[in-house]
Amino acid sequence: MTFARTALIGGLATLVAPMAMAQDAATSDLPIAVQMYTLRDHGTLDEQLAAVQAAGVTAVETVGMQDSTAEDLSAKLQEYGIEAISTHAQLADLRADAQAVIDFNKAIGNDVITVPYLVEEDRPADAAGWTALGEELAALSETLQAADMTLAYHNHDFEMVEFDGRTALEIMMEAAGEDVMAELDLAWVARGGLDPVEYLGRFDDRVFAIHAKDNAPEGEAEDERGFKALGEGTLDWAAILPAAEEAGAQWYIIEHDQPLDAAEVVMTGATFLTENLPDSATR
Repeated sequence: MTFARTALIGGLATLVAPMAMAQDAATSDLPIAVQMYTLRDHGTLDEQLAAVQAAGVTAVETVGMQDSTAEDLSAKLQEYGIEAISTHAQLADLRADAQAVIDFNKAIGNDVITVPYLVEEDRPADAAGWTALGEELAALSETLQAADMTLAYHNHDFEMVEFDGRTALEIMMEAAGEDVMAELDLAWVARGGLDPVEYLGRFDDRVFAIHAKDNAPEGEAEDERGFKALGEGTLDWAAILPAAEEAGAQWYIIEHDQPLDAAEVVMTGATFLTENLPDSATR
């Protein structure tokens, strides 16, 4: 969004609403979403969606079925003016009944299924194992594509282990094929010892989204698993955000693994991204 357009929207908003609404309008124009895992302990589903709405964000990444029926979740999303742009679906659920995952997400209007985490027994120990996992994801992707849906994969730090100079995530994604997208959690990339800016460049045109969260300085925020609200930690967002745009990121998803105040983390993240996303970041 250009500065002129932002100013115009803000100017018009002051005529009909408090100044805070101008920021809400700008935020809703941008590819900003919230990972609902961040809000899992923030009261009821209504209270969680209200926190997203209050931050001016109009998109979420859901967690499984959100302890809801598709009909009820769809109704609540509509009530709060929020769309589902992805869901985190466990690999075990996709293995057991991919069609059930497809049907639920079709019903709430979502078309991206993201594998969020590998339990320890599912983590390969060598390059051949990561290749085999990638091939399994390729097969799952074909099933999803037949339903006009996309498969993505979200990393932690354990995928940053290297085999002959290549990370496990790169090996797996190569085997998965270009139709499987990357959802890069850059805080975990940094915790894995790699530079998020450089690492984004390894996935040009395959980045569905980044998880936008921050790491605290070493020894701080231990009651929040060492994470900080976006822009308040150690990651270099002035370099990361342009790099994410260059890599083709479609969404910037606010997340915090263990926030003390989830609503505040969402508000802080939304404000930070609204003020700092490159002009080319559009929905």
